[in-house]
Amino acid sequence: MTLAAPLDLLRQARARFTQREIAAHVGKDIKTVRRWEKGETPCPAMLEPALRDLLQQGARAATHSGDAASFRFIDLFAGIGGIRMGFEAHGGECVFTSEWNDFSTRTYCDNYPAGAEHALIGDIVSFPAEEVPNHDVLLGGFPCQPFSIAGVSKKNALGRPHGFECTTQGTLFFDVARIIAEKRPAAFLLENVKNLLSHDKGRTFDVILQTLRDELGYEVHYRVIDGQHFTPQHRERIIIVGFRGKTEFTWDDLRLPEHAPRLGSILHRTDGSEPVLPWDHDRFFDHAARRVQPKYTLTPKLWAYLQNYAAKHRAAGNGFGFGMAYPDSVTRTLSARYHKDGSEILVYQGKTLRPRRLTPRECARLMGFPDTFRIPVSDTQAYRQFGNSVVMPVMREVARIMLPHVQALLAKPPRDASRHPQPLHA
Repeated sequence: MTLAAPLDLLRQARARFTQREIAAHVGKDIKTVRRWEKGETPCPAMLEPALRDLLQQGARAATHSGDAASFRFIDLFAGIGGIRMGFEAHGGECVFTSEWNDFSTRTYCDNYPAGAEHALIGDIVSFPAEEVPNHDVLLGGFPCQPFSIAGVSKKNALGRPHGFECTTQGTLFFDVARIIAEKRPAAFLLENVKNLLSHDKGRTFDVILQTLRDELGYEVHYRVIDGQHFTPQHRERIIIVGFRGKTEFTWDDLRLPEHAPRLGSILHRTDGSEPVLPWDHDRFFDHAARRVQPKYTLTPKLWAYLQNYAAKHRAAGNGFGFGMAYPDSVTRTLSARYHKDGSEILVYQGKTLRPRRLTPRECARLMGFPDTFRIPVSDTQAYRQFGNSVVMPVMREVARIMLPHVQALLAKPPRDASRHPQPLHA
């Protein structure tokens, strides 16, 4: 590769991006970019794929900026932004983010630079709903918590008013509800584990539906979707979508790929075709040796422990044990505890080698994140973040079928505010 290629790309990029934006994207400081541009320092070969990615992102952004279907959304309990990425793919603009975990915030900020109109806050619990920017769609992967409904019948007997504030106060779902009540977005998407349906014998989900439908007046649809249609991982999650008015929304519009991918499609390639990512370098994969870094192979002690643990439970008639995965496998669900022993997804390396964990880059791929997604945190934190994230292509597909109904609602004048439930304040 000649040095002219990255220099030509740098000149193209400078026609559309500032030196600061380029420096942030390639992981260098502004002075280095300036020296490249002036010819004082040769452009390194790593610059070419990074600049091609930046130019592609700019092209997508330009396409979306002229799209009449663009919309504004907020990202609550954002994690590392998997839901956001799915909605940005259809022209959405994020105007507000809330995430309390400092490590997740670091990853989020590295991948989604804040714009002039974008605010990122920590804990949403103490944030006033009226200060949340106006938005068209509310997104949130809220944690599952039990609701206390013990006082409702007593309040009825005393003739006192109650509603979602009484029923859900003290849970993080309450913060979703109070923002919906205050801002009245055209639509929302909430994501949670499949077990939300059966949590607390179904009472938790009943309260959620009652709040969204009866208290807040939204048309609500929900469905459990398995991520294995889009990535090689069995991962069932419940998706709850709601609309401010009557729609013709149907889950039948989902387009599930005909051929589900297999694990081999996301593993590091040892045939010399593994891309060299300037933000990863050789952190996960030794490109010279064409192999995954040895640290991801289980130690003899850990491998012996996992085998003994599985044998003990097999003898007791239990199904507990490690999950060996092969190139043609669909894996078990990646969890936030993966960093501990990797037992749910162990990659087979042949009879002569011990199995290994997925690398964090492979975990990103398993969740549907592109290789342009940066991993600035430790392996332990990265495993936690991807284990807690969403399968991004699922969010992208749900966003696609939601968008026409969101746009139809935005084209209509809002209904009489007196017909809406009003925000409740303690």
